[in-house]
Amino acid sequence: MAQRLTIIGGGFGGLTAAVSAAEAGAEVTLHEAHRRLGGRARTSEGPYRANEGPHAFYRRGPHWAWLRQRGLTGPLARIPLGALLRTRYLHDERLRALPPLALTRLAARRDAPVGRTFLGWASEVADERTARAAANFAAVATFHHDPGLLSAAFTQERLRRAASLPPEAAYPVGGWQSVIDRMAARARELGVRIETGSRLEALPPTNNPILVATSLESARRLLDDPGLTGESGRTLLLDLALRPRRGDAFFVSDLDRTGWVERFTTQDPGLAPAGEQLVQAQLPLAPAESRESGLARAEHLLELGFPGWSDRLLWRRTAVATARTGAVDRPGTTWRDRPAVDRGHGVYLVGDQVAAPGVLSEVSFTSALEAVSLALTRHPTHQHTR
Repeated sequence: MAQRLTIIGGGFGGLTAAVSAAEAGAEVTLHEAHRRLGGRARTSEGPYRANEGPHAFYRRGPHWAWLRQRGLTGPLARIPLGALLRTRYLHDERLRALPPLALTRLAARRDAPVGRTFLGWASEVADERTARAAANFAAVATFHHDPGLLSAAFTQERLRRAASLPPEAAYPVGGWQSVIDRMAARARELGVRIETGSRLEALPPTNNPILVATSLESARRLLDDPGLTGESGRTLLLDLALRPRRGDAFFVSDLDRTGWVERFTTQDPGLAPAGEQLVQAQLPLAPAESRESGLARAEHLLELGFPGWSDRLLWRRTAVATARTGAVDRPGTTWRDRPAVDRGHGVYLVGDQVAAPGVLSEVSFTSALEAVSLALTRHPTHQHTR
């Protein structure tokens, strides 16, 4: 008899687990609280196809080959060479065409220690000015207001991946929802039972393994485990549709603080109606920083990269994302110190804040495969009563 598996959460991690488990022959039921699958990988409906925050795949990540082998990435949008020439960096209060050369050299290093802050280590191997700029640039892959305070090894890995040439970033045509839709279709082909609008207030009583692929906050409630916590970033999201103007930037990175703006219709024009451009900004917020402060910083970057943007505005959406930006590791800690995948009693945790390696969505992916492997090999037989 096939092993039965219950998955709670229909985001990227939950769907990865569903496909993986079904391919291994398990009978899978997936519960998603919302009417649409995707979690943070959802893309907005309507004329403006905006992801919930800037999203991209890193092509050297472990999930890339897995998705490609199954045809789940779909067509990819390519960044034109001319667009890369329209990348800008705010440094020392000046907009520049290139980052500091010393930053590029620092990004290539692979010897950052776990036990020190990135800023402290990088200030010694380069200089404090370069170290600060590099830390702020790394926010594009940490979503933290001050990556210089984090473990040097943690921040350095993300800096290296974000600054690599040629760029690692890849963009699915139509936004991340297109990938989610293909993953869901593949899961259904394999016999996965997907129930949307199915919000569970407690773990279902079953003798079979349960994978909890939700936010840590939701997992804490479902597992009735107050100790299930982890640090994550807090960030302002700003999505805009603008009338185009010659000379608009492709990407603007704030090296004096943290934050960036990217024009996603550069590589995927179909994300907005013809003759319009979709721009997304992300500004990591300090714990006490207000939404208004983040908006002011975002609008400053917009004015630098998209002069007169407010007179060309066609659509606008703003939100603040809290504890939804993936785990961050403080000095002296690594991914192994995050909440364990195996929670005992046949329950397994999946997500981007758990004990699995990788960058951003790679953590969800890796934890999903580990959770499935553990669930299908240990064959728990007890009854859950939570």
